[in-house]
Amino acid sequence: MSEIENGVNVHLPEGYKGEPVEIVIRHGEAPVALDPKDPVVTNINGTIDSPLRWLEKRVSETDQINQKKCHILVNRDQFSIILITDENNQEGSRIAGTLEIDPIFSEFGINTNKTWNPIRLGEFFKMNRAFFPERSVNMTLVSTFKNFVAKVNSNIEKKLEQSGSKSDVFQQEVTSNLPEAFDLNLPIFKGSPRQVVEVEVVAHVSGNEVSLSLISPAAKEFIDNERDNRIDEVLDSIRKIAPEIVIIEK
Repeated sequence: MSEIENGVNVHLPEGYKGEPVEIVIRHGEAPVALDPKDPVVTNINGTIDSPLRWLEKRVSETDQINQKKCHILVNRDQFSIILITDENNQEGSRIAGTLEIDPIFSEFGINTNKTWNPIRLGEFFKMNRAFFPERSVNMTLVSTFKNFVAKVNSNIEKKLEQSGSKSDVFQQEVTSNLPEAFDLNLPIFKGSPRQVVEVEVVAHVSGNEVSLSLISPAAKEFIDNERDNRIDEVLDSIRKIAPEIVIIEK
């Protein structure tokens, strides 16, 4: 059976006796089709336990998480844990957790290649007095660093007249003027409580140029131990709630 209305052909099955067919005819231009949108890909960067927190809320949803298609990458050198879901699909999720060094600790430049002009280091210590357990130690260091360059240059001139040995001057000056060590009380990891660590000052003298660097074996030991403990805690918890997700150490 066929009906024609306003130039529109409507074909119904032969012998059709169903409900009446309503035809709506609209005139004018059809709306422009919208461009398809790319799917939203989850890419999150957070604290070290972010992959665990994400899994805790979704691992029971089998339509979202297939443990056999997920994996976790652990990079202890970069203080990171990365969860990859739906690994064969470019639209899968990436949840990264990182243990960050606190900006204050980084500013001191401890155990890095950062070097300080003695006067600048004295000024920096003065402005960051709050991170010294003892105010008197802070004041002594500030005074020492401000006078350190003048003393080195004075002794170099004096000793050169006597022996010409710069190495002797350097050794005597470091031994007599720089503190062997002092304590800092500051946060090492972002969001973590303050930690008291012992810091040493190393002097570098080249001619009449003097620079200082800060080292702390205690801080390095704390960072290494805390990093491994925090990462292992997160991984152990993930194994309990999602035992089939493979964990790969880089």
